[in-house]
Amino acid sequence: MKKVVLVYGWEGNLDNCWFPWLKKELESRDFEVIIPEMPDSENPKIELWVSKLQKVIKEIDENTYFIGHSIGCQSIMRYLEELQEDKRIGGIIFVAGFFNLFHLETEEEKIIAKPWLETPINTEKIKKYTNKIIAIFSDNDPDVPLSDSDLFKERLNAKIIIEHEKGHFDDDAGITELPVVLNKLLEISNEN
Repeated sequence: MKKVVLVYGWEGNLDNCWFPWLKKELESRDFEVIIPEMPDSENPKIELWVSKLQKVIKEIDENTYFIGHSIGCQSIMRYLEELQEDKRIGGIIFVAGFFNLFHLETEEEKIIAKPWLETPINTEKIKKYTNKIIAIFSDNDPDVPLSDSDLFKERLNAKIIIEHEKGHFDDDAGITELPVVLNKLLEISNEN
């Protein structure tokens, strides 16, 4: 059975934005969908989020796909870089993933974001697990600079998709369905 692990972002939860819609769409197509309840999403910490993924993901193989939103993308990368090198997965879709962030306004936001922005990620290792990496960005994201799309392409050989006026693909942007993610996941999963 094909399995999707969906990791939401900072201040996220199971019922955020397009996650319930995507879960329903995928389950209707016989995917197993895992959306871990991430610890303290108001104050996400790398070690706690990676540890949570390690606990809930029992087995991975070429029928395992990852979809991340925002800091969930970082969590997936940091989880993957700790795997044994002989593992393979079906693919990854990053939505509003980042290496840089705009508009960290409060001191608390800067403190929370600092380890995520400054702790290096072994992207060379991540590329060994799959050659199907897609990164989706919005041309008006208030948080993630569009220039990060170049970094995903350069560091991960990601196929880049730019959506028009989708903000941060979150509740603030009113995004309750995200067909591009469903379509791309079906496309890469049918190639396996």
